[in-house]
Amino acid sequence: MKLIISYIFNPGAHSKNVDIALLILRIVIGVFMLTHGAGKFEKLFLSDEPIQFADPLGIGAVASLILVVFAEVFCSLLLILGLGTRIGAITLFINMLIIAFIVHMNDGFGRQEFALLYGLVYLTIILIGAGRYSLDHLITNNKK
Repeated sequence: MKLIISYIFNPGAHSKNVDIALLILRIVIGVFMLTHGAGKFEKLFLSDEPIQFADPLGIGAVASLILVVFAEVFCSLLLILGLGTRIGAITLFINMLIIAFIVHMNDGFGRQEFALLYGLVYLTIILIGAGRYSLDHLITNNKK
């Protein structure tokens, strides 16, 4: 019983479970975001039709699409691999803030909520890092 109670109330700060949870979180959120980026990647590189895309920053539809594809495809792959994880997460976090507070600014919280939830996950990864099961850990040769 004592073991169960200590497991339930363990804050997990130095637990191997935290590293496993970070691995799962990175892979799942990365794959989920890749599903959003795949269609945009196809539109940018594989479609013969003229590009029509939102331009929330006023830099042009093509430039906006390139930045979104970079974030949602390339940075998601970085998260999955745990390579340059914080850089990828920062890029994705900024992307989600733009979606929530510029693209969907007048659409109400229901449309902003999804981007904000993704943003919260990316912020968590920014603060905690990739964890032990990542290429970042191998590169820096951390002994945690």
